[in-house]
Amino acid sequence: MDAPRPPAPAPRLGIDLGGTKIEGLVLGPDGHPLARRRVPTPPVYEATVEAVGALVEALEAEAGLAAAGPAAPARVGLGIPGAVTPAGVVKNANSTWLIGRPLGADLEARLARPVRLANDANCFALSEAADGAGAGAGVVFGVILGTGVGGGVVVGGRPLVGPNLVAGEWGHNPLPWPTDDERPGPACYCGRSGCIETFLSGPGFARDHARHTGHALDGPAIVAAAGAGDAGAAATLARYVGRLGRALATVVNVLDPDVIVLGGGMSNLPGLAEAAAAALAPWVFSDTVVTRVVRNRHGDASGVRGAAWLWPAAG
Repeated sequence: MDAPRPPAPAPRLGIDLGGTKIEGLVLGPDGHPLARRRVPTPPVYEATVEAVGALVEALEAEAGLAAAGPAAPARVGLGIPGAVTPAGVVKNANSTWLIGRPLGADLEARLARPVRLANDANCFALSEAADGAGAGAGVVFGVILGTGVGGGVVVGGRPLVGPNLVAGEWGHNPLPWPTDDERPGPACYCGRSGCIETFLSGPGFARDHARHTGHALDGPAIVAAAGAGDAGAAATLARYVGRLGRALATVVNVLDPDVIVLGGGMSNLPGLAEAAAAALAPWVFSDTVVTRVVRNRHGDASGVRGAAWLWPAAG
């Protein structure tokens, strides 16, 4: 008599809970997407819980999982713009209606299954470490360069969170080796001045250009102007690359990752990864630097893919 076959791995379902949109994705056992949807984020806690629950059910129906019945529900991972404390409540979320609420427990009650939660930057790093630009690397530092500046650390395929839940939050360290012109630095919402985020975020990039040239341009316009030969825009880009190199060098000096993966809107600047790799080398405490700096592979899907990857391939 043949031995019974082990059950097929359950699909993974990732949710990326943002301030304005909620994105969901179902990944099959081979890592390929089976369904993907986006819905607006309601800025009310109870409505957010219901919206996530309804999105999970819609994705399961679209992927043909609902027919499998309750015996094989998709495993749900959720990326959030914040962290979950040991008490199970959300903190540090820019979606302020989540703060202090037991989001994980409420979603588990709504969906009648376990739900895994993680910071959205950790989800980005996990996605790129699992099957993205950092695949196969032992230590991956995922960088978010967007409206804010954040990061996530993945070691041996697992996110590193830390006892204070702030592993990877390099954006709220001061810009290293500042010049006189960079002191004390722009004010940051965290209450300090000169944080890396105030220099390397998209808004920080635009503010720096306006400060030095008097022209208010957004990031793409600055890049276009630099490409057209505008000296002021070219200087803004050079300052940005130099600051990014210094900031990433401190990550290498502390963590020494195998690969740094750049994500967020600023990562779309042409040639940024290569320029950052060259700019960080003089500041690293080593005569050789083998850490790779690369652009992400999955783009804006990395966050939701990483949420799905919070569950292992089986079990």
